[in-house]
Amino acid sequence: MLFDESGLIREALSLLRRFSRIKTRRPLRSDKSITPYATRNWDMALKKTLLILGAGGHGKAVAEAALLSGKWQRVCFADDRWPQLQESFGCPVVASSSTLVDVAGKVDAAIAAVGNNALREQWLARLQACGLPSATVVHPAASVSPSADLGEGSAVMALAMVGVDVRIGKGVIVNAHVTVDHDAALGDFAHLGVGVHLAGGVRIGARAWLQAGCCAGYQVVVAEGVVLAPGTALIAQ
Repeated sequence: MLFDESGLIREALSLLRRFSRIKTRRPLRSDKSITPYATRNWDMALKKTLLILGAGGHGKAVAEAALLSGKWQRVCFADDRWPQLQESFGCPVVASSSTLVDVAGKVDAAIAAVGNNALREQWLARLQACGLPSATVVHPAASVSPSADLGEGSAVMALAMVGVDVRIGKGVIVNAHVTVDHDAALGDFAHLGVGVHLAGGVRIGARAWLQAGCCAGYQVVVAEGVVLAPGTALIAQ
């Protein structure tokens, strides 16, 4: 006989008795009151909350960019449809533009997110009047040169490219798929719509709005407050 069957059986029974005495850990109690935001105190201190004024389409895009960037772990909105509007993009709406002071101490920074340039300027001033630091949001899929200067309260959206030595003012929107090539400059509260392309050295005045698909060749200058129709092509004079 090549091996002792009775010995193997005794060994197997011995192992079973030993394992039966080991106490298994009970599964953690399921508590529906615990949310992803209800974590330990030390962990809470590491998480940053961004308040976005404006829960419309652009506000939702800014919220997604902020969360994907990893710089912000929570987003909440202020919107004048509150309290009827309670949620946008899965994030809570907690105030209106007239009740910002009530939430100012509960967030780390804020950004005004609306396409209208004049309104965005007013909103940013209102946020700052409440003592809220202005956030600059950059989508992780955007490419921004380390030498570029981004003003406070600006947003750079997905797949935008901001080149070397570009200067962007405060409260500016650089929308998805936009190109701002080397040495270009955007004034405060300018707005580049989806797919706008600016060649090197272009100057965009404050509060100007280049709508989707506009294209500006080298050294083009766009005056303050100008609104260009979608698809407009500009060549320097």
